[in-house]
Amino acid sequence: MTKFSALAQKYGTPLYVYNFDTITQKFSALKEVFKARKSLICFAVKANSNLSVLHHMAHLGAGCDCVSIGEVKRALFAGIPKYKIIFSGVGKRDDEIEEALRNDILMLNLESEEEMKRVEIIAEKLGVVARISIRVNPNIDPKTHPYISTGLHENKFGVDIESAKRMYIHAKNSLSLDPVGIHFHIGSQITEVNPFKEAAEVLANLLRNLKALKIDIKFFDVGGGIGIQYKEEETIALYEYAQSIFSALGGLDVTLVCEPGRYLVGDCGYFLTKVLYEKHNGFKRFVIVDGAMNDLIRPSLYQAYHAIEAEGKEGAEKSVCDVVGPVCESGDFFAKNIELPALEHDDLLVVKSAGAYGFTMSSNYNTRSRVAEVALQNGEDRLIRRRETFEDVIALEKACL
Repeated sequence: MTKFSALAQKYGTPLYVYNFDTITQKFSALKEVFKARKSLICFAVKANSNLSVLHHMAHLGAGCDCVSIGEVKRALFAGIPKYKIIFSGVGKRDDEIEEALRNDILMLNLESEEEMKRVEIIAEKLGVVARISIRVNPNIDPKTHPYISTGLHENKFGVDIESAKRMYIHAKNSLSLDPVGIHFHIGSQITEVNPFKEAAEVLANLLRNLKALKIDIKFFDVGGGIGIQYKEEETIALYEYAQSIFSALGGLDVTLVCEPGRYLVGDCGYFLTKVLYEKHNGFKRFVIVDGAMNDLIRPSLYQAYHAIEAEGKEGAEKSVCDVVGPVCESGDFFAKNIELPALEHDDLLVVKSAGAYGFTMSSNYNTRSRVAEVALQNGEDRLIRRRETFEDVIALEKACL
């Protein structure tokens, strides 16, 4: 019996499995290339918010990049120090801003002048000084999927350079704001260094102008976006990535902040799903599995590719098929027109590179229970989130009957 077959038998399917040893290796590699400068690696919680994952990140020395007060609270609960937590996001509610300020986290990353005014008002009301960073949109094309591109003027994120200058000058003169950071994030799943280099150079030039105005920026945040290999992508060499940022920061004494998400956890994850049966309609072969788009939506949402392997079928003759789930949507698929061997009831499929934006984007659509999550570490496995029951799914509604 293979490792994945044993896990499927022990915990059931569908199932997410994360290799924590892989996370450690990826974090250590990134920390190593940044060692020439003061640096802080803040894991992007949206990629995988399981508390055990966040606790492991805390053990490694990571901070967290959060995009809701819920993620901030998750990070704090998992043991991430408050001085390593950044609160980003386009639409922060007043109550979220207030709670973040009360928790005294490292900084709030602002995305508009209007948001800055709300933070200033709330900080003044609380009698605190809000440490802020401003997300600057450098208008750099990251050459990635349009849904995960965030650094162009057509995207909703960040402010242009002239707006950023106005915001920094206002913040410097405010009694309730302390501008300590500058930030960019141009997109996700980026596989070329040049977009990072161009963005870093644009922001470094702005930083020099701000320094000349006596605005004491302490943190230079390059966001995340480092791509991983799903299919045949050429991934970025970490040393080259780090050096491109270092070269832009020549002469500037700042702490470098990086916010990787997918890079740290994407490769560590596997989604296990069992075959229910095959269906042939005379024109097409369908492999119908117990997992569905509510469990892993990336293929449906982004037309994303995930390699899929059939356990115990190595060397068997293959034919073209679609791998689809039970959800009542034509978009419910994990792969289209891929080659797999003939499959029978209870055969196991392993969907690779599923550690990022898998469980975090899952739902209860069709009243399907969200799946269990399991960690692998030092040769041992452990349950880090139990499978939901029907009672879990209806609990909040049941209480209102």
